[in-house]
Amino acid sequence: MAVRFSFRKIMLNLYVMPDYIVSARKYRPDSFETLIGQDNIAQTLKNSIIRGKLAHAYLFCGPRGVGKTTTARIFAKAINCSNPSPEMEPCGECESCISFQEGRSYCIHELDAASNNGVEDIKNLMDQVQIPPQVGKYSVYIIDEVHMLSTAAFNAFLKTLEEPPAHAIFILATTEKHKILPTILSRCQTYDFNRISIPDIVTNLKMIASKENVSIDDESLHVIAQKADGAMRDALTIFDQTVAFCGTDVKYADIIKNLGVLDYDYSFGLVDTFLAGDYGKALLSFDDILSKGFNALHFCAALSSHLRDLMVAKNGALDSLLELPESLKKRYLEQASRCSLKFLYDALGITTACEAGYKQAVNPRLHIEFALMKLSFLMKAPQPAGERVETPVLRQAQEPVAKVQEPVLRQAQEPVEPPRPSEPARTPRKRPAKTGAALSLNSIMKEETGIKPAPPAATVTDELPDDETILTAWKSVPEEYASKQPRLANTLKNAEVEISDGDGVKVLTFKVSNEAQQRWIRENSLHSLEGILQTKTKSSLLRLDVGLIPLEEKEVQPYTDQEKATALMGANGEVQNLIKDFGLETK
Repeated sequence: MAVRFSFRKIMLNLYVMPDYIVSARKYRPDSFETLIGQDNIAQTLKNSIIRGKLAHAYLFCGPRGVGKTTTARIFAKAINCSNPSPEMEPCGECESCISFQEGRSYCIHELDAASNNGVEDIKNLMDQVQIPPQVGKYSVYIIDEVHMLSTAAFNAFLKTLEEPPAHAIFILATTEKHKILPTILSRCQTYDFNRISIPDIVTNLKMIASKENVSIDDESLHVIAQKADGAMRDALTIFDQTVAFCGTDVKYADIIKNLGVLDYDYSFGLVDTFLAGDYGKALLSFDDILSKGFNALHFCAALSSHLRDLMVAKNGALDSLLELPESLKKRYLEQASRCSLKFLYDALGITTACEAGYKQAVNPRLHIEFALMKLSFLMKAPQPAGERVETPVLRQAQEPVAKVQEPVLRQAQEPVEPPRPSEPARTPRKRPAKTGAALSLNSIMKEETGIKPAPPAATVTDELPDDETILTAWKSVPEEYASKQPRLANTLKNAEVEISDGDGVKVLTFKVSNEAQQRWIRENSLHSLEGILQTKTKSSLLRLDVGLIPLEEKEVQPYTDQEKATALMGANGEVQNLIKDFGLETK
């Protein structure tokens, strides 16, 4: 008797226990106004009802949990409602609305194409379509997961879908639009549903939490919304799971523990570690994350997402892209202010490359650890063992001394530079020097004897010479090279010169015809030439530079016989008359 009584008591308790309905069903939208995140589609459907322009076939496509089937039900209820509102919202009181809410409507039919995907199922549907509605004006057929129909079933459905009875309306719903035959797509009005934004999900969850007397903070709601990935149904399922775990007082720490989500603090701490260049601490943090059972690839994705949010926070104009609660936005703005844009860009490149190569890595853990080391060395490069490093204090103490002493040494020593040890002299090949001939780099190399002229020792002063003294001294410089390097001497003799005032010095610039000459003189002879010129002017406040003749000022030298004849004719009118009188040809 005791056993029988206990069993009866348990059955009685089960009978009186109230039925629990999950939030995804309990708070399912039942009007266009309560539809979340699909305002443009809702407005289009309402306008088509108001204007009486209803199509015979609709295709609702988009990700899971965004309201495709819900919108189809609301639309079907609205077109059969006897007393719709001016905004075409179903009244919920007429016989059609009540029968639909109680699940006994004969005007609205739902078919699951995943389990009814054969030709016979479509034939039964075609027979059913011929029956007119008992209540309302239209028979609406909602076919979920329509992409699961076989090719033969699609082909059997084509004729009915194109020319159905006047009372029949088809609403096809699918998550994989690309699997629908083009012949089906061409017969339907297509509506693409978007993922629901995080703010919309958070707002809806707040409303539901207040109705269910659940206390939950904004950060926890954002974690649920991000985990849902744009699906309202997933967000409500996670919300129910969280309430079942935490009760009516939901804490952020409990959310993180229950959902297996990485805390924001890990990402903030790692970026601070990278800025400090402490790769050891970064590796220990990664080990702690793995020890708590988190997936390594998800860790990489979370770190990339954190760096992306920091880059967005760095630019105030992109604030709308930062889908975070206000408390977290302040933390992101603070840390972003301590990171350079180049650091964030380089760091994001490292993490995304790590994600891309993770599955191909032989040692996945080492693959991620190496990425963490590279991130730590972005701001502070590793120092090889045993290398002597100068401290910044020593550099600051030495650099100004070098900058002060360098000009003094140059002024005192350059004019009296001792002659360098000479190599055995080679007999230069004598060539007649042509007036105005250009300096050839090859000829200079051939004539180079290895002995660079050194300025003779002389007494110099720190007085600025006048321009006339400088020009007089410059005209005598080519004589120093006349016997050793006649081509260089000839180039110096015919070079254009300019004298300008520098910073407390006089600068004489002579111009050559091409960059090769300029480079060779600068590297091999400029220093000696300057010393000779300083000695001749007896001034250490004279500098020498080599420039280039502007292209528009260069004189084109005749090369071929015809060019020489043309130049001669242009310079001498008598030659032109002579050629004309005798009928000569200039070839």
